[in-house]
Amino acid sequence: MRYCINCCIHLLPNDFHRHCFRCCEPNHNNQKCPVCRGENRIPLYTDNKQMKLLAVLEVRTDHSESWNGFFCLRKGKLCSLIFGLIIMTLVMASYVLTGAKHGLLLVPSPFHYGAFTSNPNLMDNESLSDIKDHYQPSKMNISYVKDYPSIKLIIDTITSKIEFITRQRPGLEELKKQEPHMFSVIPNKFLPNSKNPCWYEEYRGNTTTDPYATNSYALYSKRFRTIFDYLRKVFWNHLYHYKDKHYRLRCLPHFYIIGQPKCGTTDLYDRLRLHPDVRFSAIKEPHWWTRKRFGIIRLRDGFHDRYPVEDYLDLFDLAAHQIQGVLQSEATKERGNMNNIIIGEASASTMWDNNAWIFFYDNSTEGEPPFLIQDFIHAFQPNAKLIIMLRDPVERLYSDYLYFASANKSVEDFHEKVAESLQLFENCMLDYSLRACVYNNTLNNAMPVRLQVGLYVVYLLDWLTVFDKDQILVLRLEDHASNVKYTMHMVFQFLGLGALSEKQEALITKSPASNTRRPEDRSLGPMLPTTKAILRDFYRPFNTKLAQVLFDDAFLWKRT
Repeated sequence: MRYCINCCIHLLPNDFHRHCFRCCEPNHNNQKCPVCRGENRIPLYTDNKQMKLLAVLEVRTDHSESWNGFFCLRKGKLCSLIFGLIIMTLVMASYVLTGAKHGLLLVPSPFHYGAFTSNPNLMDNESLSDIKDHYQPSKMNISYVKDYPSIKLIIDTITSKIEFITRQRPGLEELKKQEPHMFSVIPNKFLPNSKNPCWYEEYRGNTTTDPYATNSYALYSKRFRTIFDYLRKVFWNHLYHYKDKHYRLRCLPHFYIIGQPKCGTTDLYDRLRLHPDVRFSAIKEPHWWTRKRFGIIRLRDGFHDRYPVEDYLDLFDLAAHQIQGVLQSEATKERGNMNNIIIGEASASTMWDNNAWIFFYDNSTEGEPPFLIQDFIHAFQPNAKLIIMLRDPVERLYSDYLYFASANKSVEDFHEKVAESLQLFENCMLDYSLRACVYNNTLNNAMPVRLQVGLYVVYLLDWLTVFDKDQILVLRLEDHASNVKYTMHMVFQFLGLGALSEKQEALITKSPASNTRRPEDRSLGPMLPTTKAILRDFYRPFNTKLAQVLFDDAFLWKRT
């Protein structure tokens, strides 16, 4: 097989130069053509193997005619080439348009955050999901280093930057400026003969008015419509009539189970609600303080209308009806006895999730939130009681991954996500404080696993800036799993609940555990030993500080 270099780089069967269509044109003069006379023609042999175009171009002797061959292609091949280019252009255009819409394009490295803006107006046109997509790290930019020494260097850098600095607590007037409607609805004084913060509120509707017509929980979730249908039926039976006016009893919780996710809060909730004196909100996890009041239903969906505080208070109407029945009983009126029913709320995001602050609150100090959830809860309920259930943060993270990951779950995938998250956290810590990184929405949404949720002591110290230590009960899931009866007694004592009969206590303590790991997740087995060693090193300084704050070395989790 030969090629005519000067003509068209076209295969010449049997080496007959006349087969070259360029040399056989009607106006072609074989006597004058240097090619047909054999001048400057260099035949190349390829031993019956296909010759690459670039290899042939590199040995041309006359560079001035390098493009001549291109125009000598057969018309069919030229059309195929043009058609291929058009298809390629359309595919790329489709990729660009679709990727830009869904955030799938490769983006610059997520390690350069720029300034942490505290002005929500700068992000009016961006949803939480848009922010997450914008900072989604590209696998092209991140080295998934699996060897322990390399990742240990990242952890050492993070550890060297850790500082536990006490935050400045905002004043009451500052809080009122941020949430004027909330402060106009909730009074600063409550009924004296109830453990719960309860008060009477005038109801101006009539018998044809639906009191829950605008409740966002009822509107946005089909699961809760049955509950609200029942509340509508009994609503008028529980109004208090006085001087031609109607009043409804409103209540806030007496205690909150505030965290943490995947630490046994569901099991604690299920057992506590079996106690005859305990009532919970109509929905287990309203997430009102952390998400719904900011208009967040699901983080990936961005912002919706904000849920007003009245929607949150509606969730406690069932409990308020029972409390009202006790308060209006003759025996209670005569003796002035205290109502023993207490209300609880169990949103596991309350302790740690302050991600929405950057969109609503100004006056940030170097990326740190000026207001936290606990500031507002304390403003209304300075005597509230808080329960926290924790577990080994290493195991918590793996459980969190297994629960929320939807596809391609594996111990190798978990390892890679841990390595990626550590790199992101390190880059934030190089420029900002620990608190700024822990509460940073952009970083938290970019990390593929929620490392920050296991930094228990950071959150606990911030809660201790507004609540006294004796108002917070901190439990370990490991202790609860090994001795349910002991931990439940601690909770009963902390909440001031009365003694139970043996039958009632057995019902609470011997019930099977709730929300255990799914069978398909158990089949994956434990995480890789290297991953566990990496996470142990990362969480160690935080666990050490937590054990010091609580005066309990069990929170070092050395034996798990």
